[in-house]
Amino acid sequence: MNMEKTQWYIGAPNGAVLCVDQRGAQQFSGRLYHAYSQEPIAITHMEQMLFELEHFYDSINFPHPGTNSRTFGGEIPHKGRKTERAKVMNDEELLSRHGDLGTFIIRVQHRQNSSWQGRITWMDEDKTVYFRSMWEMLKLIDSAVGTGGQDESLDEPSWTKQTE
Repeated sequence: MNMEKTQWYIGAPNGAVLCVDQRGAQQFSGRLYHAYSQEPIAITHMEQMLFELEHFYDSINFPHPGTNSRTFGGEIPHKGRKTERAKVMNDEELLSRHGDLGTFIIRVQHRQNSSWQGRITWMDEDKTVYFRSMWEMLKLIDSAVGTGGQDESLDEPSWTKQTE
């Protein structure tokens, strides 16, 4: 493992650390951390992680979504409502969290085309790659905790393709 840890930084108000503790059939579970809470968010499956992160991004209104939720009827969407939150954990504390199977820094830079774009760092290997969708991010996490980062096919996102 690279002891310099050159990729280990949060770098944005919406940075999150995912600690993967267990892996089952096409699923993983663990804990999710962000700077606005000392308490971890328990993750029991991949979809829950996505919903928790989406809720977090909505609560701080960053990154701003490229598309808004639509409703039909009397309910008005919470468009543009930002919850003022104070950071309670610094970057060093966030980066000290580790999962049993893998630890990832998730930095979503854009929420466009009803998906996310950004970069993810696999802390255990000090590797960072860009992802173009939530699906691609999930496949990267799954490949890291499932096969040790080995590519399963040429069509899959890869930790070996450095994009920085």
